[in-house]
Amino acid sequence: MTKVAFIGAGSVEFTRNVVTDLCGLTALHGQLELMLHDIDEERLGYAEALVRRINEQTGAGARVGSSLDRQAAVEGADYVINEIQVGGYRATRTDFDIPARYGVRQTISDTIGVGGVFRGLRTIPVLMAIGEELAKVAPDAYLLNYSNPMAMLPWAVYAGTPFDRVFGMCHSVRDTHRFLAGIAGLPVSEVDFLTAGFNHQAFVLRFEHDGTDLYPKLRAAIDADPELRRRVRVEIFRRFGYFPTESSEHGAEYVPWFMRHDDEIEHFRIPVGEYLRRSERNLDEFEGTRRELASGEPLTLTPTSELASEFIDAHQTGVAREIYLNVRNDGLISNLPDECCVEVPAVVDASGPHPRSVGALPPQLAALNRTFLNVVELTVRAVLDGDRRHVHQAVLLDPNAAAVLTTRQAEAMCDELLAAHGELIPAALR
Repeated sequence: MTKVAFIGAGSVEFTRNVVTDLCGLTALHGQLELMLHDIDEERLGYAEALVRRINEQTGAGARVGSSLDRQAAVEGADYVINEIQVGGYRATRTDFDIPARYGVRQTISDTIGVGGVFRGLRTIPVLMAIGEELAKVAPDAYLLNYSNPMAMLPWAVYAGTPFDRVFGMCHSVRDTHRFLAGIAGLPVSEVDFLTAGFNHQAFVLRFEHDGTDLYPKLRAAIDADPELRRRVRVEIFRRFGYFPTESSEHGAEYVPWFMRHDDEIEHFRIPVGEYLRRSERNLDEFEGTRRELASGEPLTLTPTSELASEFIDAHQTGVAREIYLNVRNDGLISNLPDECCVEVPAVVDASGPHPRSVGALPPQLAALNRTFLNVVELTVRAVLDGDRRHVHQAVLLDPNAAAVLTTRQAEAMCDELLAAHGELIPAALR
């Protein structure tokens, strides 16, 4: 049997997508064990009911189980899929509300920025505990992480635990490739892309069709369309020369030029507080799934080609597939530090993932990445070293926060957030 364990399985919509994909892989029918874990007993129960229904409808013949004990759930696993959100909606609300009182506006707040720092402080200790457990009870497993802040979490696991088979997965590169191919009027399969950088701040380095550079076509489309020019990611492209992978609303909070200015928020249509609205919709989706299960009607199952299922399929069948992964740099991007976690293409086959060396980023992209790296590294070090000063320093160096706050305001805001999150924060940092 191939054991796939889900941590945070109570995120039922995401669990639904990955399990639907896995159960649709006929090569794995009769060979899957799907083990679910969550700290919320009610949500875990719904997740198990959902997975059992998917298994039955698809005829996958999987063995399905659940456990509130995380170590028991992951023991002997071949793959562990992490989808946790430490503190849930209440902690996310705190990450928005306290900075807002200091004048800091945010959109998604889960990557860098004030919210990214504090989500990192809450989540890194949990990921490290998972790494420690896997080193003991599933040392050959692959930990496939979906949780944010992505650039921080795998780094903390491979730097702070004996476990290093951790790989981050995100849709942003794939979605960007589809967007650009659409503007070029081509199927994405016919476009040659090379993209690299940090998760949520990677850049499309090559955008070609049959050896012809498609960037001139993109520039012409932008010049002809005033609405395209009202996107933050398009503005970053125009200034730095390469198209970024992050959406406009999210990318706006990684840099100092947009969020503090009312006219820029209006011009670039930046949705302040967007993640709170998405979180509330997620709560509604959970209620919808409960009603769907209670109805007894067949589930609507739509394959989504999730990256975790693609990784497992390629590894189990040996049919090689290129997937963008977040991995330890180790020279893959030569002008970023070896120890950081970068996003690069990797070929996954029967022997595992093989990240691809990219070489040096153009200097302006590496410079922009380094402003991102400052916040990521200091947050990781704050937890690994137990040094509260690094929390303050991470926020002082964050581009969006630094554009708004004085040093005294930044420190006071951090202290208020540390107190508000309480036991979710590592003891050494409280």
